[in-house]
Amino acid sequence: MYIWQQPEWPSLTWDQAALATLLGQVSRAQGKLLGKMEALGFDLRNEAHLQTLTQDVVKSSEIEGEHLETDQVRSSIARRLGMDIAGLVPSDRNVDGVVDMMLDATGKYDDALTVERLYSWHAALFPTGYSGMYKVSVAEWRDDSEGPMQVVSGPIGREKVHYEAPPADRVQQEIEAFLEWFNTSNETDPILKAGLAHLWFVTIHPFDDGNGRIARAIADMALSRSDESRQRFYSMSGQIRNERKEYYHTLEWTQKGELDVTRWQTWFLSCLDRAIAGAEETLSTVLTKSRFWERFATAALNERQIKVLNRLLDGFDGKMTTSKWAKIAKCSQDTAHRDILDLIEKGALEKDAGGGRSTSYSLSPG
Repeated sequence: MYIWQQPEWPSLTWDQAALATLLGQVSRAQGKLLGKMEALGFDLRNEAHLQTLTQDVVKSSEIEGEHLETDQVRSSIARRLGMDIAGLVPSDRNVDGVVDMMLDATGKYDDALTVERLYSWHAALFPTGYSGMYKVSVAEWRDDSEGPMQVVSGPIGREKVHYEAPPADRVQQEIEAFLEWFNTSNETDPILKAGLAHLWFVTIHPFDDGNGRIARAIADMALSRSDESRQRFYSMSGQIRNERKEYYHTLEWTQKGELDVTRWQTWFLSCLDRAIAGAEETLSTVLTKSRFWERFATAALNERQIKVLNRLLDGFDGKMTTSKWAKIAKCSQDTAHRDILDLIEKGALEKDAGGGRSTSYSLSPG
């Protein structure tokens, strides 16, 4: 029996006493982080917001096995926020759609969540009407014409069913109940409400595809209400991506269990606590980046150099070589080499130990 088949569904319950200590810990961490961010200047807060949203969008898609180009996501967010940053690149409509959904969810967190709004998010996720090679019923509830909605894994013929959602003819009434609860103020702590909203929506599974990403956007919307901030400084999706196996395991266990969702809420709060702790890394990156550009505020740098330096400052994966520089900056290797030598002379870069074909470069500690 799935959780939605329980006679009292959707009256979810949890052990408040069992969650009290963890909830208090998360609330304090949340308040401490927001206090730190408030102490930053306007530009640094915007940079932290940009980094966090970029991570959120990229990682939420990764959870579903979809890879989005980080540069495109960052550029799409920056344009929509009106941020003047160097090295913007064109973004395709799939990226823009996910970004639009996340910015709507978090930037307009105090607006009511409606069927029309959910439809608009779904349409934004699938601008071509396809998910890979499969046609999706965009901006409408699933109809189960090809059988019940199931979450499965494994090869064809030996699939394992992890979950089966409520029948399609129940989706409308299930969504109406969910939206009434989500939009109504009640005594539930807003952080707990974020966890419940995530679980409840993904349990209904109302669309052909995109349910996980929309559920995480709804959770972020609820967390924005909790923070009372349109800016995001911690990435729940980023942390869920790190804990994807446990995420799916806990979700499956809960959906096959009773209406007491204490285990799910414990996991959600713990994951959120780790996400907030991880925001310290974002803060450190933003401050390091700020100090770096203060050092080179008057240096004569070209657009290629600024673009690649920002990539390094944002946490470049691997070693920076002349060929990688050329690929990122879209220039020849000779031009990349001249850019690098110029930055070494200016004190912005230094050559790593080693040489020959493996020669690589890192930011100078100053």
